[in-house]
Amino acid sequence: MNIALFYHSLVSDWNHGNAHFLRGVAWEVQRRGHTLRIFEPADGWSRTNLLREHGQAPVEAFGQIYPGLGSTFYNPATLDLDRALDRIDLVIVHEWNDPALVRRIGAHHRIKGDYRLLFHDTHHRSVTEPEKMAAYDLADYDGVLVFGKAIAELYRSRNWAKRVWVWHEAADTRIFMPLPDEEKEGDVVWIGNWGDEERTAELHEFLLEPVKALGLKARVYGVRYPAKALAALSAARIEYGGWLSNFQVPATLARFRFTVHIPRRPYVKALPGVPTIRPFEALACGIPLVCAPWEDSEHLFTPGEDYLVARDGAEMERQLHRLLADPRLAGRLSAHGRKTILQRHTCAHRVDELIEIYHRLDSPVPSDHAIEQPPEKHL
Repeated sequence: MNIALFYHSLVSDWNHGNAHFLRGVAWEVQRRGHTLRIFEPADGWSRTNLLREHGQAPVEAFGQIYPGLGSTFYNPATLDLDRALDRIDLVIVHEWNDPALVRRIGAHHRIKGDYRLLFHDTHHRSVTEPEKMAAYDLADYDGVLVFGKAIAELYRSRNWAKRVWVWHEAADTRIFMPLPDEEKEGDVVWIGNWGDEERTAELHEFLLEPVKALGLKARVYGVRYPAKALAALSAARIEYGGWLSNFQVPATLARFRFTVHIPRRPYVKALPGVPTIRPFEALACGIPLVCAPWEDSEHLFTPGEDYLVARDGAEMERQLHRLLADPRLAGRLSAHGRKTILQRHTCAHRVDELIEIYHRLDSPVPSDHAIEQPPEKHL
């Protein structure tokens, strides 16, 4: 199969968490022998910021970790779609693309394209910024891939797309795996961006305060930490490690005893069942995980066996203390969580699902306009 992918960035994951899953899918597609073309804008903000702050070293490291995987950089004003999409079977356009490009590719598909065309949504903007998502013209797309059923229901109820498929994110287990030979450096590590006040209170309640109360050695990594956030970390005696490339995460997780998942507020309140990529990656690495509240309404995992749940800050403190005091509990969580990932949630599973979706696009649209989901397959 010949596949074209339009990403915001493949090379850079600076404040661009979507790159994690997209890289894993692209690698798996390439590994299976499919022909792959990846396009990203030459002036994309993620890559621009990465180069400005860290130079070429992360780009060179990416080439070593993902040999043979790369992007064609384009200028929207001069992009030749006839040439770019020549002899392509499937095109996937990620939602971090300019609406004008999304519309232009749709028009090309309507007039000239004999390929299948899918839009891919992996963000909470369908809830938090619906007017921006409504600006995407998907009339000429064959369907939409979304990373959670709650988002699929929004697309259906608002008539944004002809067909909607639930396509969850997953772990790239070629990269994300346990590394038992790494020496421990501390107790708790958290990897994530401070963000736009979408979880500031939650970070204080579920990370800073429990770590300080228990006197744990902790470190956080990420970008967009304002001075106020850095001061709060310092007051809780938590180290700040700055930006961390995603392919460095497995070794970093291995140096700590456990990690936590603190979802942004839009996912908890408006999009239940959408965990984002971090829990998949943590469980794949076999590190014990404690989650702040989120509703696993799609039954992706088994709370209490894959990870522990803390309903408030006091319970987070108790759960972290349990893990410190009970290595056998930590070991059981580690083993069960990784087993769940390997059985159900790898990028290889998602590529299987993608190929199934591609073949189903030849079938009629369901008469009841139901949300579609490929059958679960195990490798």
